[in-house]
Amino acid sequence: MISLSVTELFTFFQEHSVCDSLTKAEVERLMPFLQEKTYAGKELVFERGDITDSLNLIVDGKVEFIGHAEDAGAVGEQHVGTLVGEMSFFDRKPRNLRMIAGHKGAKMLYLTRAMYDRLKVEEPFIAVNILENAIVSLDELIRHMGDDISTLGHYMHGFGKQ
Repeated sequence: MISLSVTELFTFFQEHSVCDSLTKAEVERLMPFLQEKTYAGKELVFERGDITDSLNLIVDGKVEFIGHAEDAGAVGEQHVGTLVGEMSFFDRKPRNLRMIAGHKGAKMLYLTRAMYDRLKVEEPFIAVNILENAIVSLDELIRHMGDDISTLGHYMHGFGKQ
């Protein structure tokens, strides 16, 4: 059960361009498939090496990604309206980074693999909409990585160096 009403979730989707093609009635049909979890500040969400069994949507707060070293700082973060965990969810491979809630915590809606499998059968349009949003999320991640690699290359080799 989630704390958001149908209207609140529908509005959230519209404001954050997440599943924004769903009607209010479709959002209502989606709600029983979702669960909610709130994390305290700096609480572990996923450990490096975990295989994610859910798609997660940040509805409040943010999450941070921590590198491999025990004393490593955050190497990235995601904010409200962002899907997280989609790579491991779909490829079923271990996570590369630890994910923790931001300093002020985070609240997420999540769709487990079992519920996603049910959703594909019972509500295929909604499932496809979620899949499309996951693809857009992955596309944004890859584009940001490309920008980061380009910036690093310019930093390492200098601008205009022959």
